Amino acid sequence: MPTFLAHRRAIMLAASLVVLSGCATPSGPVSVAETISATPELSTLNSLMVNAGLTDTLKSAGPFTVFAPTNAAFAKVPAKTLDDLAKDPAKLKAVLTYHVVSGKVMAADVKNGNAKTVNGANLALSKAGDFVTVEDGMVQKADISATNGVIHIIDSVLMPPTR
Repeated sequence: MPTFLAHRRAIMLAASLVVLSGCATPSGPVSVAETISATPELSTLNSLMVNAGLTDTLKSAGPFTVFAPTNAAFAKVPAKTLDDLAKDPAKLKAVLTYHVVSGKVMAADVKNGNAKTVNGANLALSKAGDFVTVEDGMVQKADISATNGVIHIIDSVLMPPTR
């Protein structure tokens, strides 16, 4: 009998942990910033957003469309370029806001042409069938909805034109 009781207690403990862990997860939709923060493949973007002071902006009402480069996309950027951006918050903010368009643009709504980014420059968008490109980047995962916009995960870091 002791093994039966021990086994039953272990099952009850495991069931309790499952129920409690379900309570610990956030329920309902979250902002663009919180969605990026919770997505492991966007951890580099998230830390750069924090460094540039953009997190609060991307938690605000919006709506925003964010073309979010993956960690692998940032790994393709030369280390010197990333170091230079880390040392120049204004330049970092310009690069990151080049990935953001005002309004909520779902992949199905993308039109071939330019879209004005939050940093003021134009971003070339195009669509062929289900494929969406942003400048030289390809959307890998589209239409990640948030309370204040949408995120499209892309395979490249976009660099704004120099002024």
